[in-house]
Amino acid sequence: MQPDPIFHEASGAVRFWVQAEDGQFVGASIAKETLHFRFRADVSGVDALAAYAAHRDEIDAAVRRRIAAGSIEPVMLREADVAARQLS
Repeated sequence: MQPDPIFHEASGAVRFWVQAEDGQFVGASIAKETLHFRFRADVSGVDALAAYAAHRDEIDAAVRRRIAAGSIEPVMLREADVAARQLS
C-alpha cells in the first residue's frame, strides 16, 4: 500500500512515494520552492500538498525518469526534473 504524501516542515518539502517498475515504493521529495517556481504554488509551502496532488502524474513521472537514470532512494527532485517541456 502506497503511503500518503506529507509536507515535512523542517525540510520544506513534500515527501511522497512512487511505485517503481519493479513494484516497490521509492521515497522522493520535492521542495516547496520547486513547487512554487514550476507550478505556482505559494512559496510559503501552505499549499504544497495541494500543488503536489494537482500535478502528481507529472511529478511522479519525473521520479520514474530519475530512477531509470540510476538515482537511488530518496530521490530529491530539482527544478530541472520538472521543467516545462517544449512541444515540437
